[in-house]
Amino acid sequence: MNFAFSEEQEELRKAVRRFLEDKSPETEVRRLMETEDGYDEAVWRQMADQLGLQGLTIPERFGGSGFGYVELVVVLEEMGRALLCAPYFSSVALAANLLMVSGDEAAQAAYLPSIADGSKVATVALAEASGRWDEEGVTVTASDSDGQWRLSGEKLYVLDGHAADVVLVAARSVNGVSVFAVEKGAPGYQATSLSTMDQTRKQAKLTFDATPARLVGTEGQGWAAVSKMLDLAAVALAAEQVGGAQKVLEMAVEYAKVRVQFGRPIGSFQAIKHKCADMLLEVESAKSAAYYAGWAAAEDSDELPVVASLAKSYCSEAYFHATAENIQIHGGIGFTWEHPAHLYFKRAKSSELLFGDPTYHRELLAQRIGI
Repeated sequence: MNFAFSEEQEELRKAVRRFLEDKSPETEVRRLMETEDGYDEAVWRQMADQLGLQGLTIPERFGGSGFGYVELVVVLEEMGRALLCAPYFSSVALAANLLMVSGDEAAQAAYLPSIADGSKVATVALAEASGRWDEEGVTVTASDSDGQWRLSGEKLYVLDGHAADVVLVAARSVNGVSVFAVEKGAPGYQATSLSTMDQTRKQAKLTFDATPARLVGTEGQGWAAVSKMLDLAAVALAAEQVGGAQKVLEMAVEYAKVRVQFGRPIGSFQAIKHKCADMLLEVESAKSAAYYAGWAAAEDSDELPVVASLAKSYCSEAYFHATAENIQIHGGIGFTWEHPAHLYFKRAKSSELLFGDPTYHRELLAQRIGI
């Protein structure tokens, strides 16, 4: 079986990298992370109109391009490398995926076209004050009154929740966990930006007070779709982590070549060589895990739940370790605000905790393989 990227996929990588080098340099990342919305709407529209990135995996009948998950892995790897400040992950890896696995054709027709053309930002609200990512952690209530669903409760750590036009909410009705769509401006709905360590990825607290909502899928059977979405999102995040890890590895190696101490480049010292070699081994192993998980997602393989947790746990640790070692190799300058090393370090830490930390996913992996 061939897991190499095709010529078309490599061309996609080159096109996305050129675009991000132009639109998301470090100066732009720093500018956008200080803004309220956290992204540039003009660039967001260019991503949709010129490259078709928002609709990459959305079926053609809903306005997308109908590509597979491997192409999404390629795109997200480049976005992770550039620390792109945009609601792409929340709209595509979360909301679009949840809609596509929900089986609700009407909801798909209502929301996917506007996600695909970039006219609407969407996200998924799952975690709450408990910080849990499993079914038992869902306590927001949904009640049916005269055919109108209403939500009450609070969601936390919602990616791009402050900017989202549509939020897919996991809530608990009398028959179990269901998925509901809430649109911006709905009565009783409030989104508040959260102060986070990783300023390049905005998060919000969402409050619902008898907020009108639309049921997506079948009532009480929403967790199966949410669980599938979480596996797909874990794969997407692993790809993003791999891109960031590769970037900081390159950053560290380049600095080791040009930084001179005691009359020689620090890269000639054995301790630095060992750090770079260990980083390379971990980054390449993370790539293997993320790429295999991407293939499993593209093929909708039975292995997906297992390899998703495997990729999430390994890539999280590899990325965080790479960013920490990058700072160590840079020495004093690596600890400064002016150097980009801390931006990757913070992204690595927030990504490590998103959807459950490595310990959580190793436990999940053990359960899924029957240990």
